[in-house]
Amino acid sequence: MRGLLRVSRLIDAATERLGRSVAWLVIVAALISAGNAIIRKLFDTSSNAWLELQWWLFSAVFLLAAPWTLALNEHIRIDILNERYPRWLRNTIEIVGHTLFLLPMAAIIVWTSWPFFVTSFLQNEQSLNYGGLPQWPAKFLIPLAFTILFVQGLSELIKRIAIMRGELAEHEKSHPAAELAQPRDSMDAKRADNGDDPRGTAPDEVR
Repeated sequence: MRGLLRVSRLIDAATERLGRSVAWLVIVAALISAGNAIIRKLFDTSSNAWLELQWWLFSAVFLLAAPWTLALNEHIRIDILNERYPRWLRNTIEIVGHTLFLLPMAAIIVWTSWPFFVTSFLQNEQSLNYGGLPQWPAKFLIPLAFTILFVQGLSELIKRIAIMRGELAEHEKSHPAAELAQPRDSMDAKRADNGDDPRGTAPDEVR
């Protein structure tokens, strides 16, 4: 399990780096949008390529930052009910949800969207708008993003199972599978260094 947790931490680190990087594209999209508006007002001209680039960037942020959102436990759920469940039930629901819904869904979308991208690439599909951008790079974002989401789903599943086995401590800020969760022995060592007795707190009681 320790080996799997190391892999999970590597996945989390890569997902976070990707998410933080693509988040800056929101600012780029806003600047392009403002620039287009200013040029249109001042010079009565515009470009479909720049207009389409805005939704390209938005799509990249939305799709490529989704795995990071999952790692941070910021995805939408029925929190008003979820928080009322006992911890073991919440963990069980997460494992079942990841195994039966998230991972199969991500795999199916990768499987079905790849031919969609390949066809567009081989045809060098172009925008229907005059002066617009090629379409295949944007379509490539779909299988790419859901492949990363699938891998992040595996990471979340590993951490959730480790929590239920008592090998991973729950993080205080978010759910047990949050990216900052650490192996229990590391948490105990840290508490020991601070003069605290780690034996007084069971894994299920850490928040």
